[in-house]
Amino acid sequence: MDLPGHGLSAFVNADMTTEAIDGGFEAIHQALTATLVQRGVEDYVLIGYSMGARLAMYHVCALASHLTSSTDSPRLIKLLLEGGHFGLAVADREPRYVHDQRWVARFAQQPLVDVLHDWYQQPVFASLTLEQRQALVAKRSDNLGSGIAQMMLATSLAKQPQLLPQLQQLAVPIHYLCGADDTKFCQLASTSGLKVTVIENAGHNIHIEQPTAFTAALLNFID
Repeated sequence: MDLPGHGLSAFVNADMTTEAIDGGFEAIHQALTATLVQRGVEDYVLIGYSMGARLAMYHVCALASHLTSSTDSPRLIKLLLEGGHFGLAVADREPRYVHDQRWVARFAQQPLVDVLHDWYQQPVFASLTLEQRQALVAKRSDNLGSGIAQMMLATSLAKQPQLLPQLQQLAVPIHYLCGADDTKFCQLASTSGLKVTVIENAGHNIHIEQPTAFTAALLNFID
C-alpha cells in the first residue's frame, strides 16, 4: 500500500496537519483503516519498513487506545517491523526536525532523481551496493517530490510519540527485523524487549539487500 506522495498514491492528499500533536500520524492511521474497510479486509498482517514501520507502530497503538473501534473493524493479527524507530527523547526532537526540514526543502524544490541519489548516500544506507542504489533511485523516481516532502514533514521522527512503552503492552504479536550491519537499529531492537530477528549481510534495507532471508523470516512469523 503506497503512502501519500509515493507510487500509485503520488497525488493522494491524506489531509495531514503538520501542526497537530501527532503530525500526520493520526491522519495516516485513519486513512489506512478506511482503506482496509473499503477493501473488505477482515483480518490482516501489517508489515512496515522505516517510515512505514513507524506509521505501523502508531497504527497498532492507536487501535489499542481508540475506544470507538467496532467488532466489524478489520482485525490486526500480527505486526512485522523492519528498521523502524520507536521515538526520540524530547531533547533530540528539535535537531531532528531541523534535519528533516532540509530534506523537505530539497524534495519540494529540486529534481527528484538528484535528491534521491544524495538520499541513498546517507550512512544508514552504506551497505547498499551501487546497483541496489541505482535500482532504488529508478524505482522511486516516479514518486512526487512535493508529496514526499509533505509526508516527511507531517510524519517526521521529531513528531512521533514514544511508542515502545505501548508496544510492549500489546497482546498482538510483534516481530522486529534488523540487518546485522545496521548497528543503530540493531541496538534499538536489542533493548526493546520485542522479538527480534537479525538478518546477516544486510543493513537498513533488508528486503532489498537480502530478499530471500527477509521472505523466510516473514513467512516464519506469519506461520
